[in-house]
Amino acid sequence: MRKTLLASALVIIAGGGAAFWLLSAPTSLEAGALGALETPNAERGEQVFWAGGCASCHARPGADGDARLELAGGVELKSDFGTFVAPNISPHPQDGIGSWSEIDFANAMLYGVSPGGKHYYPAFPYPSYARMTAQDVSDLFAFLKTLPEVEGQAGEHQLSFPFTMRRGVGLWKLAFMRDEPVIPLAPDASEAEKRGRYLVEGAGHCGECHTPRNFAGGQLYDQWLSGAVSAEGEGIVPNITSGEGGIGSWSTGDIAYYLESGFTPEFDSVGGAMVSVQKNMAHLSKEDREAIAAYLNSVPARANGYPSSR
Repeated sequence: MRKTLLASALVIIAGGGAAFWLLSAPTSLEAGALGALETPNAERGEQVFWAGGCASCHARPGADGDARLELAGGVELKSDFGTFVAPNISPHPQDGIGSWSEIDFANAMLYGVSPGGKHYYPAFPYPSYARMTAQDVSDLFAFLKTLPEVEGQAGEHQLSFPFTMRRGVGLWKLAFMRDEPVIPLAPDASEAEKRGRYLVEGAGHCGECHTPRNFAGGQLYDQWLSGAVSAEGEGIVPNITSGEGGIGSWSTGDIAYYLESGFTPEFDSVGGAMVSVQKNMAHLSKEDREAIAAYLNSVPARANGYPSSR
């Protein structure tokens, strides 16, 4: 009887292990998947670069001006799971991504998978980048290749078990990644609202900071953009929905001007982590900033997604 129970237990354990291994396997693009794209355009890619906020994490901490284009990495992203360190993504062939192919880069951006076939941690906001078009990703890669090569690798992530097990990220992706839009737009939505949704929900990855998360770090989409406790554990990231608790009193022009200048309708100025984001947004076209504003004004009002005591 004991032998039978032991054998049954071993079968169950083996079956569970096999299921875990299969379900957590990285997903990536098939060879040739990018063949139908237009020729990569670095000029368009520069706009994707600023929309995607690449410099905010991958430039050296505190970098400003042209130094924001030296993507040495090193910014530390603190979380309940440990500290993640943004890597060097300059075109350096050894220390950066200079040896990557276009499909390597697309797999990283759209699926969160490294050239070696391992999961990236979602501190890299690929859950949002998954909503980007392959053409934008291709153009972005073309722009990155024009930037300075920077020697030196950034530090290692500071994580403890079990978060050191990257394979488990595959299950996290199954549970929390989605590439479809978060907010359904009205049938008569303007082209500006559609463009704004693409920028906010995809490249701009605004929800990564402005949306509260569950215990596993997955975004609570039913509280989309309602604000959250800062990942660093101090302060809040504000509600940016259209309600009273958010930015409902801001006009489309107010929002667009804030993204361009850093000044609110109350004559306050941008602060905290948003300083770097606003610097990125200032590089976008006037039309894209207005599109972002149009979308944000269409997002349903939500109660604040952080405790009122914060």
